[in-house]
Amino acid sequence: MAPTKSNSPISMIDPSQLLRPEPVFSDKPIDAFRDYTIDDSDPIKERVRRTYYLMHTNVTVDLVKQKREKWLKFNHFKSTIKDALIKLNELVDESDPDTDLPNIVHAFQTAERIRQDHPDDDWFHLTGLIHDLGKVMAFYGEPQWCVVGDTFPVGCQWADSIVYGPESFKDNPDTYNPKYNTKYGIYQPHCGLDKLLMSWSHDEYLYQFLLHNKSKIPESGRYMIRYHSFYPWHSGGDYRHLTNDKDEEILKLVLEFNKYDLYTKCENVPDIEALWPYYEGLIEKYIPGVCEW
Repeated sequence: MAPTKSNSPISMIDPSQLLRPEPVFSDKPIDAFRDYTIDDSDPIKERVRRTYYLMHTNVTVDLVKQKREKWLKFNHFKSTIKDALIKLNELVDESDPDTDLPNIVHAFQTAERIRQDHPDDDWFHLTGLIHDLGKVMAFYGEPQWCVVGDTFPVGCQWADSIVYGPESFKDNPDTYNPKYNTKYGIYQPHCGLDKLLMSWSHDEYLYQFLLHNKSKIPESGRYMIRYHSFYPWHSGGDYRHLTNDKDEEILKLVLEFNKYDLYTKCENVPDIEALWPYYEGLIEKYIPGVCEW
């Protein structure tokens, strides 16, 4: 796969221009994606705002450590990948302003558009299908604000490009902790993404899940999953003082993935039943059997 070229610094807050694909994948106007304007009269916009404000109030260094301790034991349930995907039919992402469809529809929309553009990279097709699968945590006691939405590092200053901005963290205790509220916080300059303690979400959980269950999805796919929601970095241009040369290569992969993740959200629902046999073959190839979650 030939990733999108990305040699120039990213400086914009709105990722829609950066991730603009040609041709447009969706029947929805491009400027309508990722609209986080506050409008109390719009129930979807208000749902999104409420979800993010709860996230930004509650996600602290301590909470992330607690969630890692809880979930990375992988002792909550056992399931095949297919059965976990079917579970997503019951989930509508409360942080997503772009679609009100069940998450499994988005999974197939993403996978099928990747398959069209990259027909020979079957691991990439499967990556698109499962990239949000970590959201199953929402069925096992986790509130959506701790599962969905854009991610960001904890333990350092909140970036301006985080959805709703630093103001949304005004009730977060880490905002006032001198160990955590400086530019570098608990990190060293250019320490690399691997050293960052990210806000707990479906991204990090699924990345660790794939490692734990010895998935054969290549490293490129695992990094796409791990950082696809890290918009303040890959689209907002923030946190570059913490990244290193390896992360520049990861950035190319994530940007290639995200144009399919973001712009395939539309009302055109794939024929999921007809597509299952193809994707069941990929599941059997890359992450077969019953997995530990």
